[in-house]
Amino acid sequence: MLDSLDAVLLARLQFAFTISFHIIFPAFTIGLASWLMVVEAAWLRTREEVFKDIYQMWIKIFAVCFGLGVVSGVVMSYQFGTNWSVFSDRVGNVIGPLLGYEVLTAFFLEASFLGIMLFGWGRVSEKMHFASTCIVAVGTLISAFWILSANSWMQTPQGFEIAADGRLFPTDWIEIIFNPSFPYRFFHMVTAAYLTTAFVVGGVAAFYLWRGRAIAQARIMFAMAMLMAVFVAPIQLLIGHAHGENTMEHQPMKVAAMEGNWVTGPNKPLYLFGWPDMDAEETKYGITVPNGASWVLTGDPDGVVPGLKDVAKEDRPPAYIVFWAFRVMVGLGMAMIFTGICAAILSLRGKLYDSKLFRFWCMAMTPSGFIAVLAGWFVTEVGRQPWTAYNVIRTAESISPVAADQVAITLLGFVITYIFVFGAGTWYIIRLILKGPNNPERPPFYDRTIIEAVTKKAAEPGGPADA
Repeated sequence: MLDSLDAVLLARLQFAFTISFHIIFPAFTIGLASWLMVVEAAWLRTREEVFKDIYQMWIKIFAVCFGLGVVSGVVMSYQFGTNWSVFSDRVGNVIGPLLGYEVLTAFFLEASFLGIMLFGWGRVSEKMHFASTCIVAVGTLISAFWILSANSWMQTPQGFEIAADGRLFPTDWIEIIFNPSFPYRFFHMVTAAYLTTAFVVGGVAAFYLWRGRAIAQARIMFAMAMLMAVFVAPIQLLIGHAHGENTMEHQPMKVAAMEGNWVTGPNKPLYLFGWPDMDAEETKYGITVPNGASWVLTGDPDGVVPGLKDVAKEDRPPAYIVFWAFRVMVGLGMAMIFTGICAAILSLRGKLYDSKLFRFWCMAMTPSGFIAVLAGWFVTEVGRQPWTAYNVIRTAESISPVAADQVAITLLGFVITYIFVFGAGTWYIIRLILKGPNNPERPPFYDRTIIEAVTKKAAEPGGPADA
């Protein structure tokens, strides 16, 4: 029993390790592809070379991140057969086609036009290159659609029947694909990807402004990033709130763990901080807002909030992980909204690019999107425990008949390999950022307008040129 338990824990750690590395790259490339589409559209419309400089810099970073995302995704797929073969056998008829649709519709689409996007500048027509950028951006969204549909089905499974041998067979593909939590998860994740990209771009732009480099490009990048912070960060808060209400309906124990609530009832406080003690079945050292959880989750201070004691101990998720991961995610989300508010105030005062303190703040916020995405996935995946498919198949029943020491060896191998592979990729991305865009000395728009006006005046009869 101990060996089996250790094998389950190690297999979970291995999958958590690989998926944590994987998710940060799609989260970045989904947003980056769409942003590159906007940048190229701006260049085609205005013919301002500064947009071309920005595109050609970030397309290199996109290529590296896209490649690392593909490599890390392949590794995850193999684990379904090596460590989770029982799960694959039982739910493969449902999950398998969803993952297959992702390859057929998204991956082939991206692969077909990625080469043109990366290497076609100046070799194909401008319209063809822009179309390729748009298709790759749409492909990343289609990929997110199918992956999140599969994951959401594991959270809120429906549209299937269980055969006598325990295997699941689909009965309604519409119910499977558009399961109850899917719309919320899809929009929440895509918006998170856009914010992740915005804060990376904003942080890099703030670094250039701080160093006094590539001012023209940095100002455009900074303004576009802050525009996302102003409008999209508050929208993400609303989407997250709707997602939380949906989760309370379909996965009440996850919400109970998020809130650190043990007994179902009304007038529940909102824990700002605390420590959910799984043994004592209480949240200790709490700093609370009276009736806050009831009001946030139900819109009524007297609303009923689910408690962890509603189920047996073996059916409860690890509350301390879910509790703190949720607060990291929400805390960073509030920091993003704060950034947007500061950007709006500085912009109205005409000092968006001049505040040194705000530049340092934006530089510090550069990794915030990645951390928030990881924290959100910890809430999602750990909060689903002890189930792989919620209330259908338990995690302990899903593992392959593998020995704990074999899983431990492969986990160690992954750690070592990932340090070298992803360390090299990260080092190269940092080098690209430090190098900066081409033509870094371009004057900003308003300076260029003045230069053009002076040049035109000098060329007039009787002007300085004649003298």
